Amino acid sequence: MTSRSGERVTSTSTADTTALSQELSGKHAVVAGLGVSGMPAAKALHRLGARVTAVNGGDGEGPRRQAAELEALGIAVRLGDDRTLPKGTDLVVTTPGFKPTSPLFAAAAEAGVPVWGDVELAWRLRGPGSAPWLAVTGTNGKTTTVQMLAAVLRAAGLRTAAVGNIGVSLIDAVLGVEPYEGLDVLAVELSSYQLHWAPSLRPHSAAVLNLAPDHLDWHGSMEAYAAAKGRIYEGNQVACVYNADDADAKPRTEDLVREADVAEGARAIGFTLGTPAPSQLGVVEGVLVDRAFVDNRQHQAQELAEVGDVNPPAPHNIANALAAAALARAFGVPPSAVRDGLRAFSPDAHRITHVADVDGVAYVDDSKATNTHATEASLAAYDPIVWIAGGLAKGATFDELVARSAPRLRGVVLIGADRQLIRQALARHAPDVPVTDVDRTDTGAMASAVREARALARQGDTVLLAPACASMDMFVNYNARGDAFAEAVRALAAEGRSEQ
Repeated sequence: MTSRSGERVTSTSTADTTALSQELSGKHAVVAGLGVSGMPAAKALHRLGARVTAVNGGDGEGPRRQAAELEALGIAVRLGDDRTLPKGTDLVVTTPGFKPTSPLFAAAAEAGVPVWGDVELAWRLRGPGSAPWLAVTGTNGKTTTVQMLAAVLRAAGLRTAAVGNIGVSLIDAVLGVEPYEGLDVLAVELSSYQLHWAPSLRPHSAAVLNLAPDHLDWHGSMEAYAAAKGRIYEGNQVACVYNADDADAKPRTEDLVREADVAEGARAIGFTLGTPAPSQLGVVEGVLVDRAFVDNRQHQAQELAEVGDVNPPAPHNIANALAAAALARAFGVPPSAVRDGLRAFSPDAHRITHVADVDGVAYVDDSKATNTHATEASLAAYDPIVWIAGGLAKGATFDELVARSAPRLRGVVLIGADRQLIRQALARHAPDVPVTDVDRTDTGAMASAVREARALARQGDTVLLAPACASMDMFVNYNARGDAFAEAVRALAAEGRSEQ
């Protein structure tokens, strides 16, 4: 794509389920992995007439229960071995967790067997008249943006669902399995894993929210990770939505748009937290405005909503709202539906969630901030901050995060296995900020962290859990970590009430 007005080449065709059935009938299809993606894939392939074998590395209680369900349908299941390619395989359909370097895929490549992802299968399952896809990817903010988009589409009276990497099978949605019958449009979250294995995907419109180093162990390099994200723009019919504020990203999301082959007439649409240029959405004096989907982009702007309509109105969440609005407007949604949808939207737990105020200090749970990019966005929303951070770094470094956020920090409380990495970055870039270590991993560790944060905080401060790390060193997942934080804060608030 060579300009922000966005003209470019190639058109795409809609696949037909009947044709796919003819292609796969009698063929041996192997599904790699069970779970949310693998189970619907195995069932769909079976219905198409393929001979299906599902393979899964784990063989615990959950996989055995899923295996029994598939075997009752006549689908073969092999548990405990997801590395060996079954004899006579004609097609492999993989779930997102498998790395491209998996021995299963090496064997498939050697045998000349194609590998599709579950998203690729879902795309090929679409029949004539299937609901268009409005697709979202990015390092952070995908789930929130897709949920915002679905809320806006519903406010416009459209039948829709938020599906994909959000935890809802795209295959079920495409096939119209209840409750996904008769949908007008799909709001689709896609991960880099899924996009890697989806070469035929051609959405109506798509957005890449942001780019920062993540999942490099899976992709092998930042270049490969960005290329997977950029695949979401291929063949876009109406709009390629990019982040106009990511000037420091390498590559920028706009660069991915420029490299994509899209349908003739598709446009590049930017979003910015500043005043928008023509063909962008942005913010003017506390109002979200559209200069892309208006009659005169040079001289006209359409008000969509107020910043206060976004919940919560943190800067990175406003960016999410603008991206969702851009995709909705590309689908023809009126401005009033953008406003009504954003007002109706409530974010999932553990995403910059205000838990309580205790002694004039706000306590905010952003346990979902599991990498430095998400944490920097979270820290940018508050000032001054007592920051609770730490966990499993997974190879991350923290110097840039700390250097940029240091002026906002009142104090820091560190938890988790790799907390010393953050402490070292603080010593280099914020030596005057007080730091407390919580050197314990038992169930009371978070309560200790909250108490230490309370001791550092002053009235008007925010105690922010934004760990910048994964949670599995101390907790089952980020939800459990956030729940522990919220429970500790509520206990603190209860103590204060009992003392009055």
